[in-house]
Amino acid sequence: MGPSETSRLDTRLTALPPTFTAGQARLAALFSRDLASLVADGGIYELSRGVYRQASAPETAHLDILAVYIRASHAVVCEESALAIHELIDDIPSAVHIAVPRGRHRPSISYPPVVVAQYSPATFTLGIEWFEAAPGETVPLYGPARSVVDAMRHRHRIGETLALSALGRYVRRATPEQIGELQRVARKLGALTVIRPAVEAVLA
Repeated sequence: MGPSETSRLDTRLTALPPTFTAGQARLAALFSRDLASLVADGGIYELSRGVYRQASAPETAHLDILAVYIRASHAVVCEESALAIHELIDDIPSAVHIAVPRGRHRPSISYPPVVVAQYSPATFTLGIEWFEAAPGETVPLYGPARSVVDAMRHRHRIGETLALSALGRYVRRATPEQIGELQRVARKLGALTVIRPAVEAVLA
């Protein structure tokens, strides 16, 4: 690109957020050919199909989570991904784990790798928090108590060892109020009979 063309694209790029979609780019008068030129010149890079990030944006270890949220904004980060963010497991998930309400559109994302769970609409919003995946960019995820309860509820799928490890770490560092929150969430999700003996075993 010539200097004037570079200046034109850079000016339009400043109107966009750090992570943006091709649709947002079109509204800023940046079209497919412009995006391809910016990628080739290193001004932006593609995180997922139709999702881009400005090269000047702050670094983050959560680019995959950002990319998935941009493409599936009705989803919530859950299970292994949420446990890792809350430092309740040491494993680094090989895919982004998200939940959507049962009956809603199930995202189909080939990259980054995604695991989609479907949760009951009646309790879907229980325990949702917001996590700053990059400066000024937040994504919804389940809080520590909900994440642990879900791990125990779905231990046959995510692995009993991982679920028990997460619960043990949560309980050992929890305040009495946090133990109460764990039990409150478990009761609402119909999992108290699973959680209570496990908590007692850790505290014994």
